Amino acid sequence: MITDYLLSFFSLFFSAENQLVTMFVSGFLSSTLLPGNSEVIFSTLAGQQILLDKALWSPSLVMLILVATFSNALGSFVTYLMGKLVPKPIDPKNRYAKWALAKSEKYGAVILLLSWLPLVGDLLCGIAGWLKFPVKQTLFYLIVGKFLRYLLLLFSVYPFVKYVVE
Repeated sequence: MITDYLLSFFSLFFSAENQLVTMFVSGFLSSTLLPGNSEVIFSTLAGQQILLDKALWSPSLVMLILVATFSNALGSFVTYLMGKLVPKPIDPKNRYAKWALAKSEKYGAVILLLSWLPLVGDLLCGIAGWLKFPVKQTLFYLIVGKFLRYLLLLFSVYPFVKYVVE
């Protein structure tokens, strides 16, 4: 009985009908402090769509990019909001935190174009909250940065999938 429940629960995330829900959850979790592996999920789903549609651009791929972008940006925005609640650090000891704080103070909200980077991406969003970056600028640069990330990922998946198919 419990195995039936678990199988049906997990089938929600792995069925073809719920791929966008899976992408949303993974994208959101990946951009918070929790693990989500949105790159793996996105690459898998994009590869599937490329194989099905036999094209780089299709409505389903555009929707996948949009869902990945907005869910990932939303998760980063939550980190930004949490950063607003924490006082600005006086002298961070971690070298990544020092780098992120120095670059954020130097470049302002534009640095959030790099919020997708491993190790420092979450820090950049939290620091943006600490430094009280304007909300509109924060959202703009988060969305643009995440969109460019998933476009780059799509362009890197496409030749691989095309090579495997041919």
